[in-house]
Amino acid sequence: MTAGSRGDVAPYTGLGAGLVRAGHDVTLAAHGVFEPLVAGSGVRFHPLPVDPRAELHSARGRRLHDARTGAGKLVRLASMARGAADEMTEALADAAREGEVLLVGGALGPLGYALAEGLSVPALGLHLQPLHPTGEFPAPVLGTRSLGRAGNRLSGRAVMATVDLLFSDAVRSLRRHGIAVPDRSRRRRPRPVLHGYSELVVPRPRDWPAGLEVAGYWWPHETGGLPPEVEEFLAAGPPPVFVGLGSATVPDPERLGREIVTALRAANVRGIVQRGWAGLAARGDDILTVGEVPHSLLFPRTAAVVHHAGAGTTAAVLRAGVPTVPVPVQFDAAFWASRLTALGTAPAAVPLRRLTARSLAEALRRATRDDSHRTRARALADRLAREDGVAPVLAALTRLPG
Repeated sequence: MTAGSRGDVAPYTGLGAGLVRAGHDVTLAAHGVFEPLVAGSGVRFHPLPVDPRAELHSARGRRLHDARTGAGKLVRLASMARGAADEMTEALADAAREGEVLLVGGALGPLGYALAEGLSVPALGLHLQPLHPTGEFPAPVLGTRSLGRAGNRLSGRAVMATVDLLFSDAVRSLRRHGIAVPDRSRRRRPRPVLHGYSELVVPRPRDWPAGLEVAGYWWPHETGGLPPEVEEFLAAGPPPVFVGLGSATVPDPERLGREIVTALRAANVRGIVQRGWAGLAARGDDILTVGEVPHSLLFPRTAAVVHHAGAGTTAAVLRAGVPTVPVPVQFDAAFWASRLTALGTAPAAVPLRRLTARSLAEALRRATRDDSHRTRARALADRLAREDGVAPVLAALTRLPG
């Protein structure tokens, strides 16, 4: 079970398909708009209410852009998500009653674990970000500036407390749906958690307790090929730069589209611009605007990828082995952008609030002309290709009680 944007759902389609191949019956509970993502995977789908894209484009969602800090955005997100959590509770309870084991995405942690307690079934956490407190870095949603070991750990605890508070009403409401949730003091803790990224990208913190492990990436299940117009564009010239902000929204997409076009031309590169949830658009013989496309097929054929640095798109870029220019927008994006620059696959991050045609063009020139970024990206992609993120989950399932 998971909730959030496409990037919060797609990795579990690939993991689910791997579990199906190993002989398990798997159902993915996620927002109904994402049901097409499981097509052909062998994974069943249980739809949840709420359209996250519509929520982000609502008046409440647009207020996220007013916050200038990670903490401010987190507070606004918590306010917006509380109502969504309440709305999804009944559907999640119905889905959970069908399961013998609950695999809980990090976005639904407290509610998923409460369901497992109330139904007396084992649960395993499956997180796409390192959410547990550590002294080695601050909570990923609060930025990248270290607060010292004690401060970093405190920031992680503060975020976890905020998430618990976010789901408190939904957890209490489970009793109305016939699920006897124990009092907080009697809930079992901690839960085993596997993280769906590689230690090559984020090493496991040395101060994490036992039971928190890093599994490796869960690559999304993808079907079909590239649209004909994309194939024609790729064949018509040198590898283009892909530009997309995925599920991120922006306050002025038209202005941003103009800045992107100017930057691509100043860097003397062709471009493929993805509309995404931001509604980006660009025109010209040297630029193609597209909808959803399989990242695993397109990214390896690009000169570089400009993206919003969400966990899922960051994974796709690393898998492709191409240089990247992260444009962090909100939440954990600055964390993943910092990892890309530390790994040398990106020359620098260009945060959305500071993006201009000039700053993006400079980063693109560095990404596409300095061969060191591509060399590092290819070497890392080769190592990631040898990892199997599904195997640790299969092993963890055998260790669960019951």
